[in-house]
Amino acid sequence: MPEVFHYPMTYPSWWMDSYFTVTWVLGMLFLAAGWAVFFRYGKFTYGVDLGCLWKTTLLIILTTIALGGPNYYNTRFVGEHGQDGDSVRIAGEELLYLDRRGNEKKLKIKDITAIYQEPITYNPPPKIFVVAGKARVKDSLFVTRNLQGFEAFLTALSGKTGVPVKRP
Repeated sequence: MPEVFHYPMTYPSWWMDSYFTVTWVLGMLFLAAGWAVFFRYGKFTYGVDLGCLWKTTLLIILTTIALGGPNYYNTRFVGEHGQDGDSVRIAGEELLYLDRRGNEKKLKIKDITAIYQEPITYNPPPKIFVVAGKARVKDSLFVTRNLQGFEAFLTALSGKTGVPVKRP
């Protein structure tokens, strides 16, 4: 009987498919509003004066926020929720990973050579990599602690493969 493990779906699928576009559009609208204020209230002379310093500083700050805000949110969001709706299944002699869009990745249990946690985590939560390297083509996939039954999955996979889970 196959063992199936799921990531919970914490956001609607329309948000999962378009969050990056929405955040970048909002960032660019913020930048456009800053430029609108700049052009509406800016005094444009060709001389160098103190007004030039504050306007330049304002535009640098607005650009940093408009580009950095969505970048920070998108990086953090994909780290925490990028696998929402996905499932992992140990079925017979295969490990199947099915994402929420229907794409499937298969690894043969006999080809798995390593199961390890990444040594340094840049985006939470930490990733546990499953590496298959005995076959002609090397491949890997990862799971995170957000997987429901995470410890049971690692125990079952380690038991089937005979490969211990390495954690730092």
